[in-house]
Amino acid sequence: MAQESLESWTDEDDQLPETCLSFELRGEWGHFRRVEGNIVKQTYRIIPRTTLAGLVAAMLGLDRDSYYEAFGQDVSAVAVEPIAELRTINMPMNTLSTAKEHMMTMPSRGHARISMPDPSELRQQHNYEVLVEPAYRVDLRLANDDLRDRLQDRLRDGTSYYPPSLGLSEHLAEVTYLGEFEVTPRERETTDVDSAVLEAVDSVELTPETEVKVERSPAFMAADEGGRTTTAFQSVAYATGAEPLRVQDVETHEVDGRRVMFS
Repeated sequence: MAQESLESWTDEDDQLPETCLSFELRGEWGHFRRVEGNIVKQTYRIIPRTTLAGLVAAMLGLDRDSYYEAFGQDVSAVAVEPIAELRTINMPMNTLSTAKEHMMTMPSRGHARISMPDPSELRQQHNYEVLVEPAYRVDLRLANDDLRDRLQDRLRDGTSYYPPSLGLSEHLAEVTYLGEFEVTPRERETTDVDSAVLEAVDSVELTPETEVKVERSPAFMAADEGGRTTTAFQSVAYATGAEPLRVQDVETHEVDGRRVMFS
């Protein structure tokens, strides 16, 4: 089956819809590798916006590096709510290098040739920090009507072009469609926020009962000659126990009786 492509759209179509598509992501394991280098390959706790865009693109069968514009800052909006405790373990994994000098090319039928890691090479052991049974609710708004309709069909039917995963391909994701919901903007106020808190870290009210952590993760990407590059990051605050956070003087939206922050 051939990969699908994005239909182009004009500036007149850049208006975000007044509704969002909501779905849950769950899995036994998850790993969203942090960009900082470390002996232990650490993970973000909240699925990064760029990773979520890639997951949706995989569900739709979009070409690699073809979808970044459709998930741009002015034509998309994403809110992510952790709905299960965010906990991790360190998991040793044996891997083969995929560097060019460690790849071998094998002939196959026809004219195609297959490149794969050389199985005779020594395995390398890495420690991965892995999320245990992660679960998120995602609220997604897309200005591209064609993309949104195709995604909604996939969600309703429970189908996907490529298997969705939570970071690494072996960490398969279960996707559950929750429905299409109205998005209602709320005035700036102090309120409980159900989703992860975006770019308002200093406004979170801290309490002894709630453990709050902060991470800065990739938000937007653009295609370049080398493939892709991250163009913006965002600061994300969340409760490790998946509780709502009280945030002062913040703009939110109401979705399905919940307060969320879109980016």
